[in-house]
Amino acid sequence: MVTVLAGSNSFLVHTELDKLITSFVVMHGDMALERLDCEESTYERIAEAVQSLPFLASKKLVILYSPSANKQFIEQAEALLADISEVTDIVLVEPKLDKRTSYYKWLKKHTEFKDFAELDGPSLANWAVDFAKEQDAELSISDANYLVERLGTNQQHLSNEIKKLILVDKKIIRDTIDSLTEPTPQSKIFDLLDAAFDGNTKKALLLYKEQRNMKVEPQEILAMIGWQLRQVSLAKTAGTKHDIVHEAKISPYSASKAKAIASHLTLQRLKELVYDLIKIDARSKRESIDLDEALQSYILRIS
Repeated sequence: MVTVLAGSNSFLVHTELDKLITSFVVMHGDMALERLDCEESTYERIAEAVQSLPFLASKKLVILYSPSANKQFIEQAEALLADISEVTDIVLVEPKLDKRTSYYKWLKKHTEFKDFAELDGPSLANWAVDFAKEQDAELSISDANYLVERLGTNQQHLSNEIKKLILVDKKIIRDTIDSLTEPTPQSKIFDLLDAAFDGNTKKALLLYKEQRNMKVEPQEILAMIGWQLRQVSLAKTAGTKHDIVHEAKISPYSASKAKAIASHLTLQRLKELVYDLIKIDARSKRESIDLDEALQSYILRIS
């Protein structure tokens, strides 16, 4: 049997791969497990691994990492994989597949093809709820949305943090999340804008300085403010929170925060803020300006 684990979501790909390997080793032992990095291996070595019979085991599992990086393998894949022994299982780990190629189309038709795409905010929250459940823990969907917004979209990081939270309590709640996790810069930028639009200049500038102390560069902060203003703009023009979630591919928690900020702004004021940020970005790329000073002045203007 040939299984393909494709897609850019490396966390889900390797989680599925670990399950396949664990299941195989329990049944047949690790002597019959072979792994090859196809970017480093010759086609002859790959073909040998695929075609040879298991040694001292009833079955063999061959893991081929990025086989499409080997041009000769792509050319010979159909003939090679169509003629493997019944006692050999093949897993192709393909993070970057060109869907236009005949190789991709053949794999889709003739193998057990599993595609793992990156998850957006709402999908990540649902995944976090399910992941906690797999660990015999409880995480509500609202707190899962909050967790994703606070920690970002890296699933490996999220899974590690969820496991850490479970060590404290099997029921993960927002207070525990706040006390045991560190928010990502993106999350803090929303807090910064929130404070600025509330007129809390002192808090907004403090949050800005915190980001700089954490070695977040001004250009990154500018980009994050731009991203947050995009969400606020969608919140201002979209009909409902559901529309914002659907259009912006963000969590309901983020959509609620964006809608709250948007409610305090006229459309004209929002356009002015976006335009001013674009001007700062353009100036920073063609002139030698103090971007730190420009961004702090911008925050003062918001407040």
